Order: sequence, then C-alpha cells, then structure tokens
Amino acid sequence: MSVMERLDQDMKQAMKDKAALKLSVIRMVKAALKNEEINQGRLLSDDEVLTILTRELKQRRESLHEFEKAGRVDLASKAREEMDVLAAYLPAQLGEAEVREIVREAIAATNATSKKEMGKVMGAIMPKVKGRADGSLVQKIVSEELPS
Repeated sequence: MSVMERLDQDMKQAMKDKAALKLSVIRMVKAALKNEEINQGRLLSDDEVLTILTRELKQRRESLHEFEKAGRVDLASKAREEMDVLAAYLPAQLGEAEVREIVREAIAATNATSKKEMGKVMGAIMPKVKGRADGSLVQKIVSEELPS
C-alpha cells in the first residue's frame, strides 16, 4: 500500500474516530502533497511523498524548538503530537551508530580527505538515508568523521 493510500484510509478512520488532531495533520499533509502534484504537473512518486513528509516533520521540529524557547508549553505539546502523527508515515529512523557507519562508507567510497569535500560526501549519503535520518544529524557526523 502506498503512502497516499494509507493517508486516505487513515483520514477516513480519523473522521470516524473523531480524532481532530490526527485528521488535521493528515489534511495538512494531503494539501501539501496536492500542491506539489499541481506544481509538478504529475502524480508524485513514493520518494517524493517521503521528501514532503520529511519536510513537514522538520517544520514541526523547528516550531517545537521555538515554542519551547518561548515557554509555550501548550503549543509545544501540540507540535509533539503532530510530529508523532507524521512519524507514523515515515520509515523507521536510523540510529546514530547506523548513520555513522553509512558516513564512513561514503567517505571511503568518495575518497574524501578533508572537510572541503563535505559536499561530495553528503551527496553520496543523502539518497541512502532519505526519510530515515535527519539531515542535520548526518551533517554533524560527516563533519566529525572528516579530518580538518
């Protein structure tokens, strides 16, 4: 079952269950996906859907950070709940050790010798971890693993 089909089914179930937050999040995601389809002029692939879901999750993560900084506990808890709903549609996230191993393999494959070649390494890694690891975590690990 594709992610789009799963979103449709879950939206119907959320309506039946009167789960307002879940329904709201699913509707926002479906709107973002539909807008992207209109912009592209075609149906989205599963990879493109994952990219949009990841982008939505990242927006919630950034909002959560700002809400916590401002002391808005109510909005922070809502953002956490929205993140939980979105995370259900993404593949299982890689742990730091798994990402570190992928980074080491990419450094060896690209023969990178310094931080100047970080872009080359990131370009090799990101397609492998798409939707399964946060880009900032990958970037942090790459900068730690590459010599200065």
